Amino acid sequence: MENIKNKKILIVDDELEIRNMIDSFLRKEGFYRIYSAANCGEALKICRSDKPDVAILDVMLPDGDGFELLSSIRQFSQIPVLFLSAKNEDEDRLLGLGLGADDYIAKPFLPRELLLRMTAILKRVYITSMPERLPIFMLKGCIVDLEGAIVYRDKKQQILTAKEHGLLLKLYENQGRIVTSDALCQAVWGDDLYSYENTLMVHIRRIREKIETDPSKPESLITVRGLGYKLIIKEE
Repeated sequence: MENIKNKKILIVDDELEIRNMIDSFLRKEGFYRIYSAANCGEALKICRSDKPDVAILDVMLPDGDGFELLSSIRQFSQIPVLFLSAKNEDEDRLLGLGLGADDYIAKPFLPRELLLRMTAILKRVYITSMPERLPIFMLKGCIVDLEGAIVYRDKKQQILTAKEHGLLLKLYENQGRIVTSDALCQAVWGDDLYSYENTLMVHIRRIREKIETDPSKPESLITVRGLGYKLIIKEE
């Protein structure tokens, strides 16, 4: 099993004290490949040159915000991202998650909580018990390649985020059957529906935008009201 403490971590925050605090705490826990940036420009440069394995992004930055930064990163990388924010509004949290972030923590936060959440992300993304090769399957109007985390539609490719990939894998494993919302949350976040109901809906919407001809009238990823979701695989 790969040691997650070998993974490269990028900390982006305009407050030097916070960067140093996170850096110091992570090093005490055994992480050592740590990069820091004070703004969007520095962060993008590090992402392109050093290719970190996970990024911890502050939302408020001097030359933009974390949401804009994540959108820029997503143009060339699918690294998992954890947001830090002084604001705890659900709207901001859902915006970040909807852009493909893996988690969101409001300031002030406990360093131990940050460590636990980041470690959970690293384990989900980089340490898996998945089979050697994941399936490629057809939906109406598209092909989903779970091995490459790519959706092919109209001769174009769309990359699946780690959360979208995990949800589609769980749905594929139960194709044609209802998968409860609780089961999907448990599979992807390791938690129950209570904390992640809105987050799950955001990710389902994002998946539909990639796999459905008309996301507002889904034919492949169906909502079963009051229960959960069902994935309909196209028969050859």
